[in-house]
This record gives sequence, structure tokens and C-alpha cells, in this order.
Amino acid sequence: MSEKALNRLMTKLTKENLWIYVVKLLMERPMYGYEIAKEIRERFNINITNVGVYVVLYKMERDGLVETFVSNGSKMYRLRPETVGLWLRARDFISSILRQVFGCGVDCGAGKA
Repeated sequence: MSEKALNRLMTKLTKENLWIYVVKLLMERPMYGYEIAKEIRERFNINITNVGVYVVLYKMERDGLVETFVSNGSKMYRLRPETVGLWLRARDFISSILRQVFGCGVDCGAGKA
């Protein structure tokens, strides 16, 4: 049996939508890019390169989701205030798909932070 379809799904829900994981981490506190990459690998078990994370961070900055500042001579990332609302909408969308397709949603439920 081929697992190509499953592998494609897993890639799309992780590496291709890495921004939702970055937002989750930055909701806790501002972080350095390297620190974000390390946390993604450790906490979410996503095999991603540092360069891959920096590409996502660059796109997020360009799209106005994060902003940067310098601390101790290094670039740090923090969320812009409106980003959490977008992340909550993404969560609600994923929960809706889980309910429609699999008959279950996420425990956190729509409308809760």
C-alpha cells in the first residue's frame, strides 16, 4: 500500500503551514529565529531546517504577522497584535474540517483562546 497521500497530508499540515506553529510559540514570548526552529523540532516533532524556519519568518514579517527587534545584538521576533486573531480563525477552520470529515473537533473548541 502506498503512503504517498498520507505523507503529502502530513507535509501540508506541518512544513507548508509552519506559521501556525510559529504563532503558537510566539504567543508564549518573543524568540530568536534559531530558538523557534529548535522548539518546532522538539515540541512539535517537525523535521525542519533552520533555513526553512527563517524563510517562514521572513514571509510572516512581510505579511505583517510578526515584527522584529534587536535584543543583545540579535534579531528577535514577536507577534503583531492582530496575528492571534488570525491564528484563532485558522484553529477554528481546522476544527471545522475535523468535525466535517472525521466527526470530531479539537478540544479547545471554537471561540476559545
